[in-house]
Amino acid sequence: MVYVYAVVLTLVNLLCWVGILFGLPGTWLMVLLPVLLKWWQPDQIMVSWTVLGVAVGLAVLGEVLEFVLGAAGARRTGGSTRGAVLALVGSIVGGIMGIALPLPLVGPLLGACCGAFVGALSGNLWTGRTLFQSLAAGQGAAIGQFWGTVLKLAIGAIIAVMLAIAAFV
Repeated sequence: MVYVYAVVLTLVNLLCWVGILFGLPGTWLMVLLPVLLKWWQPDQIMVSWTVLGVAVGLAVLGEVLEFVLGAAGARRTGGSTRGAVLALVGSIVGGIMGIALPLPLVGPLLGACCGAFVGALSGNLWTGRTLFQSLAAGQGAAIGQFWGTVLKLAIGAIIAVMLAIAAFV
């Protein structure tokens, strides 16, 4: 029965990993599931609390990287603080709206990058920056959002593999 739980945990973690592209908190769901299984069936789940602690640390790192890189991209290109904040908001809204795009798995990522661009652009125009300065800040925010999501996907893959190995060993 231990191996059935390990297989189910691994498959659900892979679904959670794909959910990162849709703007879902996939890394947190990957951590939550083994915690619930450990609480519900303590004899059946082999993942240790130490492994779960490392997974929590990685999940925090993934969230920080995803959100900070979008804002940092806008700030690095000379954007305003308001533009950076609106880039964060735009990436969340864009990621949700990107689900409706007819591009499976890529739509939410494209939506988040476009949302970060629009948020940074409008925030910088709002503060009185020129159009070219605002476009540069929007481009920086979109690139930062893209790399933040890519890094979060990489961290999510590390968490999924780490939990799968811990579940089977």
